[in-house]
Amino acid sequence: MTTQRTRSLGRPTLDAVAARAGVGRGTVSRVVNGSPQVSPEARAAVQRAIAELGYVPNRAARALVTQRTDSVALVVSESEERVFGEPFFAGIVRGISSALLETSMQLWLAMAQSPAERERMEHHLTNQHVDGVLLLSLHDADPLPALLEQRGLPTVLGGRPARMLTDPNGAYFVDVDNAGGARLAVEHLLRKGRRRVATIAGPQDMGVGVARLSGYREAMRDSGAEVSDDLIAYGDFSESSGAAAMRRLLEACPDLDAVFVASDLMACGALRALREAGRRVPDDVAVVGFEDAPIARQMDPPLTTVFQPMEEMGRQMARLLVSRIRREERETPYVLLDTHLVHRSSA
Repeated sequence: MTTQRTRSLGRPTLDAVAARAGVGRGTVSRVVNGSPQVSPEARAAVQRAIAELGYVPNRAARALVTQRTDSVALVVSESEERVFGEPFFAGIVRGISSALLETSMQLWLAMAQSPAERERMEHHLTNQHVDGVLLLSLHDADPLPALLEQRGLPTVLGGRPARMLTDPNGAYFVDVDNAGGARLAVEHLLRKGRRRVATIAGPQDMGVGVARLSGYREAMRDSGAEVSDDLIAYGDFSESSGAAAMRRLLEACPDLDAVFVASDLMACGALRALREAGRRVPDDVAVVGFEDAPIARQMDPPLTTVFQPMEEMGRQMARLLVSRIRREERETPYVLLDTHLVHRSSA
């Protein structure tokens, strides 16, 4: 007589998995919750039983026991147009998602522009809904980090706040060496013999904007080159703001022969403004960007730029948040990633 293995008509339980695997209920629970305190043999037996029975953990019941939701939020303080249209955000999200695949955690994305949207989002950011929060593209006046810390929600920032550029301790964040990358860009332009090097800086209420402008100033000062207000214009990291800033620079300083632009999208706008003004790149004006987004290779001419590891930044943000949620010990509360210069035809 042949017996056939069939699944129960009801929802398989933890006890059923334990019976099938020949282990205790606690062992099954540890496997489901990702505990390392299980032998390889027992883990394999439990995983086989889960697959055979079609067991799916009851997330609500599990949350009652573990006091966790197995969900984390990514809050981006930008419009949907920018989040879904700019490669920086796509790279960060890919990195976060790849790191969370190593865990049982789910990711949800929140963007809030209007006060009403912001209020709804803040009401949802509690430990009843998420285990932790990732914050991206923050401006220094944003009260959200302090609010989340008051609620006891583990939080990790993407980018160092401007107020922490001199003292990085006090917040959990992942950032790239923005000042060092800016110095690489400006030093490259100066080595090429450029003498009137301007910059299009980012917003000065964001750490990334302050740091990249600081790196420009340091490189210029160390070389003995002139730094004047006429050589500095500001944008908001968008293409249109880069074009507008480039026009202002050309009006204020028509003899400039190079420009370091604090983002590739702004550099794209700057190249457009230079073409409209009849300036050849790099013959008349050399241009260096920051990010090494895919668009950098497609510009005319292809853009020399500072590479920042966007996906790695996202991965490190997720891992740092998971570490906080699990209350693991760390030597430092932050991660700093290196940058390097990518040489192309614009400089």
